[in-house]
Amino acid sequence: MREYSEKRDFHRMQVNTDIEITDSNGNTFAGVCRDLSASGMQILVAQRMAVGSELRTTLHPTSDKFPPLETLCEVLRCEPEGDGFLLGVNIAEVTD
Repeated sequence: MREYSEKRDFHRMQVNTDIEITDSNGNTFAGVCRDLSASGMQILVAQRMAVGSELRTTLHPTSDKFPPLETLCEVLRCEPEGDGFLLGVNIAEVTD
């Protein structure tokens, strides 16, 4: 039997990279993407976000060889983490 952490459909990559976030009200703010998989992300932000909130994100690559990763996400969880909050988000759509 596989361990719980191995039961995910997609492997997570630890990225620890700045990410730009826009909420459904058009407010844009910064966060740090802690990890990324094909279906979701963990993002550290300064403010609490409601579960079910819709976010647009832009993850800029470290190289000019690749375009930014732009997504439409839904907040699945929001937990206190140090001075901020750790979001678990589901990637609903990868946008252009």
